[in-house]
Amino acid sequence: MNINQTNNPFLSIVIPAFNEASRVKRSIQDIRSFLTRLPKETEVIVVIEKSSDGTAEIAENLTKDDSHFQIVVSDVQRGKGYAVKTGMLKAKGEIVFFMDLDLSTPLVEIFKFLGHFESNPETDIVIGSRQHEESEIIKKQHPVRQNMGHVFNLFVQMLAFKGINDTQCGFKAFRKRSVFPLFSRQKTDGFSFDVEILLLARAIGFKIDVLPVKWVNAPGSKVRIVRDSSKMFFDLIRVKSLVKKTLKTNPYK
Repeated sequence: MNINQTNNPFLSIVIPAFNEASRVKRSIQDIRSFLTRLPKETEVIVVIEKSSDGTAEIAENLTKDDSHFQIVVSDVQRGKGYAVKTGMLKAKGEIVFFMDLDLSTPLVEIFKFLGHFESNPETDIVIGSRQHEESEIIKKQHPVRQNMGHVFNLFVQMLAFKGINDTQCGFKAFRKRSVFPLFSRQKTDGFSFDVEILLLARAIGFKIDVLPVKWVNAPGSKVRIVRDSSKMFFDLIRVKSLVKKTLKTNPYK
């Protein structure tokens, strides 16, 4: 683990990774270049699930002399939700983002989100939505994956809650005050963890705002269409009752 962590960061960026040897170098280089544009101290926490392709070694070698980065190497592979939770609970920033390593949402969108937080002090969470009418989809997903996303979002509206049309966009930001109450209660390890977090946030009373984003589909998705989609739908069926049970046994104070 690289523990050269920036002290008292204003901004934390959490990135989950699993078998990303083919693009981890380029993504870390892009992030390092972007950090020079940020006016305040930033930490980047890359949580690497147990991988078989050398992702951890590449990431550690690239960042060993950079105090902005913390590379967290897990000895298990439990899912994206677990990796994000691990990083979010380690984050120290006043504003904490999580995003995908493929940087499908360009890093420059961070400025828009930070500006929104500054203008709206009552807002606790800001999430990106590819379904927002002002979003710019530069490169679309394959039609099969795109249709799956639409169907999943319809089920979210039916089974969980209404008002958020894209729970799965991997670009979300949280004020520090909301991070521990949400992610310490998170139970879902897989791809549908976003729904659980947003349901928890609404139940607790955190204010969620939705912003448009630019988005570029990146090849090499780790979502396995049949297996992961089935698990996401089953998770969705149980997540609403899971949230109720979680808050009953671990209420927000």
